[in-house]
Amino acid sequence: MILFKRLDHIQICVPTGKEDEARAFYTNILGLKEIPKPQQLLANGGLWYQVADIQLHIGTENEINNSKRHPAFEVADLEQARQYLKKNNIKIKEEIQIAGQIRFSFMDPFGNRIELLEKTEH
Repeated sequence: MILFKRLDHIQICVPTGKEDEARAFYTNILGLKEIPKPQQLLANGGLWYQVADIQLHIGTENEINNSKRHPAFEVADLEQARQYLKKNNIKIKEEIQIAGQIRFSFMDPFGNRIELLEKTEH
């Protein structure tokens, strides 16, 4: 069983190198508040925004078939979720760990990436 708590963030993507154009739209036109990306992820490019109580992550990519787009769900017990998925023959992909959370992702049967995370700091 997976004990979902809330939607943490959604990631969309823009072409590599188009962060300034994305910022012009999301910051200047939509008025969203840009927030700093974790140091460990800066090399990946992109932008992060706070939108009410969730985050919008804008990644960069050139390949449509290997998309970074995904929902990320906060769960109450990440290890329990991991074991549940493994018992159901779901392959887990370990993600780069960032401060304040532990996380992994997996693909649904249709190639959609789903991230699960557990907060470690409050």
